[in-house]
Amino acid sequence: MTALKSTTETTPKTFAELGVRDEIVRALAEKGIEAPFAIQELTLPLALAGEDVIGQARTGMGKTFAFGVPLLERITSDTATRPLTGTPRALVVVPTRELCIQVTGDLSLAAKDLKAGENGERPLSVVAIYGGRAYEPQVDALQKGVDVVVGTPGRLLDLSQQGHLQLGGLSVLVLDEADEMLDLGFLPDIERILRQIPADRQSMLFSATMPDPIITLARTFMVQPTHIRAEAPHSLAVHDTTQQFVYRAHALDKIELVSRVLQVRDRGATMIFTRTKRTAQKVADELNERGFKVGAVHGDLGQIAREKALKAFRSREIDVLVATDVAARGIDIDDVTHVINYQCPEDEKMYVHRIGRTGRAGRTGVAVTLVDWDELPRWLMIDKALGLGSPDPAETYSSSPHLYAELGIPTDAGGSIGKPHKTSSTRREARETRETEGGAEQKAPRARSNRSRRRTRGGKPVTGHPTATTASESPAEAATGAGSESPSAGSGPSRRRRRRRKPADAAVSAS
Repeated sequence: MTALKSTTETTPKTFAELGVRDEIVRALAEKGIEAPFAIQELTLPLALAGEDVIGQARTGMGKTFAFGVPLLERITSDTATRPLTGTPRALVVVPTRELCIQVTGDLSLAAKDLKAGENGERPLSVVAIYGGRAYEPQVDALQKGVDVVVGTPGRLLDLSQQGHLQLGGLSVLVLDEADEMLDLGFLPDIERILRQIPADRQSMLFSATMPDPIITLARTFMVQPTHIRAEAPHSLAVHDTTQQFVYRAHALDKIELVSRVLQVRDRGATMIFTRTKRTAQKVADELNERGFKVGAVHGDLGQIAREKALKAFRSREIDVLVATDVAARGIDIDDVTHVINYQCPEDEKMYVHRIGRTGRAGRTGVAVTLVDWDELPRWLMIDKALGLGSPDPAETYSSSPHLYAELGIPTDAGGSIGKPHKTSSTRREARETRETEGGAEQKAPRARSNRSRRRTRGGKPVTGHPTATTASESPAEAATGAGSESPSAGSGPSRRRRRRRKPADAAVSAS
């Protein structure tokens, strides 16, 4: 494995100068993408020549097009070893659903003018395969013919084992965000996928960090790969383009404090991180009540609701997104100006991951971390590991003058900015879509319950058909679930009727 390090000080070339075909150059230029980032400029010459490549760069530095452009070139060139007949020729494996959607969108953008088929009679097809959605549309897409598949490991294996996804015709394999796949426990699934694909292929692996298991994996499935690092190692940790502020904050004052931070001058899209799903929803709901345009992404939301929130965030229908660490993996949005750590991260790696959501693609950003008193030991470990020089954050409240001065908050900023926004319906969506997680969003009608719960009267089972018994319930009994489920129910409905007569009996006795 050879290594190539670089700095980003050289003047970047254009995609055309790097040898990218005109159709892709034109499609990228239409979106204002002309000058490649460092990882792209270093990777493209080697990848376009068909070599195996390991690309290392921070999230948000352009890794998608670094592998996406050579991938599209290889499967559509005149020298392609396998024609585009509708059997997948390229596979991109990603760790999360959100990243799957984003990568699919980027590849579709670059491939919009490319043709497939024996005579170039159809557009090149890029399809996303991931869990949390119905199987049928994904199976239908594969049956119609697909050229590039982007997918998460679990759903890819499911469809492959069912015979819907054919991996024997691949010419290119890409593992994106490999370190995150390691963190999420996907390495065994990756190895199972690798055993199904041809040996004569081009392989590319991209990751922000290179832990030992990833290096071992690369050695097993890649052929003399070139390791390209697009940034100096220290920049991965300290995020030179991001201003970092740390405050010791009281739990009961955090919402008030965050409300002020969200009113800083020149604030754009903002992400707020929490450790738990419940806290994420609570913060989103409270900020919505204070008039902020906010959405949430966490595990209690179904995939449809999560995609809706991300779409609204990208389109600026909302400008604040509250997310848990797990749900935020793979969210790639370039123009986030502020990150707020509502709860202290678990460790230094998670801290770097969170604040890396801002200061991306050459931009600058601001990261604000709120540390509660019981979180100080955890913060001390993070500070020491990263050498941040802030082991004892200043005690800060929503009214502290230094908060306003350091972050540029207007002096008249209060705890709210208006009425609640209708766009922030995440609590309702969490309730509506929780049952659809894990691929249950089928269009089939909901199955009727087959439970045969039998009510009792006077401690004895009710005779007759259960349906007739249910039909004979009064509306009040049906609404209260009258029956023998609760030990305190006693003799069921008859006991409740005696209770209702007691006041009258007592009145007769008194008279």
